[in-house]
Amino acid sequence: MNRPETLPRSAVADTKTRILDAAEALFVAGGFDALSMRQITASAQVNLAAVNYHFGSKDALIESVLARQLDTLNEARETMLDRLESTLGDQLQCEHVMAAMFLPAVRISRSGAPNADRYLQFLGRAYTDPSSVVRDFIDTHYLQTLGRFFQAFQRTLPQLSVDDLAFRLHFAMGALSGILAGGDTQRLLKEFTQGQGDHESFLLSRLISLMAAALKAPLPGPTDPNMFDHIVKLV
Repeated sequence: MNRPETLPRSAVADTKTRILDAAEALFVAGGFDALSMRQITASAQVNLAAVNYHFGSKDALIESVLARQLDTLNEARETMLDRLESTLGDQLQCEHVMAAMFLPAVRISRSGAPNADRYLQFLGRAYTDPSSVVRDFIDTHYLQTLGRFFQAFQRTLPQLSVDDLAFRLHFAMGALSGILAGGDTQRLLKEFTQGQGDHESFLLSRLISLMAAALKAPLPGPTDPNMFDHIVKLV
């Protein structure tokens, strides 16, 4: 059997792509901790030596899976945010920032590219997976993008403290990611739009109206009148 370095370049590339595709599909289905090298080699129809040759370890493999999908997405997000900031200036609102965050993902999911049909579910899994390997990679590799968007939200929501904004973003994005990770995203999108059309502007208008409400809604403080005090005492 030929060693990887003696194989034609196209064959080496095909093997690497098969490994990435297999690892991605298994990651989407069960998350990083449930992912095994045995599953990957069986699904990709390669041996362990091929996986080790191309990636070296399971951690490095999942980082390559994440980078393959998230590098392009985050570049598109930053480009769109730059364009909106340049065009709108002081008129930029948090809804525009969310459009720059969500629209590139929607477009990739509809691009017809390989694995595009599971792209949104992949994003949901990537942003909710509890593994420290996944979390550390996203938090460090995309630190610039995360910082750019957080600063944009700060400028458009000046009434929120840094801690409050961070909490609201974490809560809202985590809820959305959990929904996407959990099932058939095409069915979810159809239910979300309630058959009223799935063009980009309509989909964004429904999604962003909910997310903006989570970011803007006033939250009661510990000394504010609370309608639930009575309910808690009753039950």
